[in-house]
Amino acid sequence: MTMKTAFKILFAFSLLIMTSCGRERIFFEYKTIDETRGWDKNDKKVFQAEIEDTLGVYDIYVHVRNADNYPYRNLFIFLTTEYPNGQKELDTLECMLADEKNRWLGSGAGDLWDNAILLKSEVQFPTKGKYIFTFEQGMRINPVPLILDVGLSIEKPEKK
Repeated sequence: MTMKTAFKILFAFSLLIMTSCGRERIFFEYKTIDETRGWDKNDKKVFQAEIEDTLGVYDIYVHVRNADNYPYRNLFIFLTTEYPNGQKELDTLECMLADEKNRWLGSGAGDLWDNAILLKSEVQFPTKGKYIFTFEQGMRINPVPLILDVGLSIEKPEKK
């Protein structure tokens, strides 16, 4: 195991512990992107979440982990959501990773930065079953360098 791989595992574990307090997650998963090749347009990242509760409300987050030398402030993602009945919905997301002064947003450790970007707030799922979320990078360049992982979480909103 390389030092960078060990650091990524330790970083992910630390984030999981820090972010698990206060919110109930019903789904959380990361997909790794081959950092030597970058994120190719044809490399779709698919997440399958089994939803049983149609009465509760949830927040849906997109997670992006990038290297410190990622050359852009943002990342565009095409998200296809497939409902249990086969209906599909397409969204285009702009994930802001740095502010206007090029300071990284989110939490960082070493040369890795992790962002949890709110996609939808207080969503109620209409039917029980398997929801399939498919991410494709939507940048003008291909492949996109230095995006290391993308993820999805579905959580109960924090109590106010």
